Amino acid sequence: MEFFCYHRDRPDSVKLRDELLEAHWSYMDGYEKELIARGPTFAADGETPSGSVHIVDLPDPAAARAFAFDEPNYQAGAYRDVLIRRWRNLLGRTMWDFPGGRTGGNRYLVLGLGEGEPADLVVPPDRDDLIAYGPLLSDDGATWVGTAALVRAPDADAARAVLTRDRYADIEVHDWQFGGRR
Repeated sequence: MEFFCYHRDRPDSVKLRDELLEAHWSYMDGYEKELIARGPTFAADGETPSGSVHIVDLPDPAAARAFAFDEPNYQAGAYRDVLIRRWRNLLGRTMWDFPGGRTGGNRYLVLGLGEGEPADLVVPPDRDDLIAYGPLLSDDGATWVGTAALVRAPDADAARAVLTRDRYADIEVHDWQFGGRR
């Protein structure tokens, strides 16, 4: 089962995150084979971390909760909240298989919070700039609750356009970059 986890930083947690960087990376190293994508999001200044995205393939919701809540930054109080949702990998690949590579161009997390009938359940026709893409689902995997995408785009507006604007209660766009050890 695939899960989308988004840890959102609490205010003024940058120093704590810096102190825990090696512990965070070591923890994630234990999930190397299960990770589909990972990396930090950034505030509007493009430099200050604002959160951390992990898309991971785990046996069940209990394993996903353990993954998210046992993470060292979460345990130390660096995060204000965590979004965990079932997710379906519509691209069928990991971020490391993205043909565009780790660098080059702006990268974004686009998070559409669902409202009403499901939307964007099919990969958009221009998929060359999609790093990860799929629906967010209820715990039992039966109900669509949104869509999450990692995209390369010229700017935030172009990234947002990957989702159908009027089909979501809200669409968040965050600067994002490939995570993990270099």
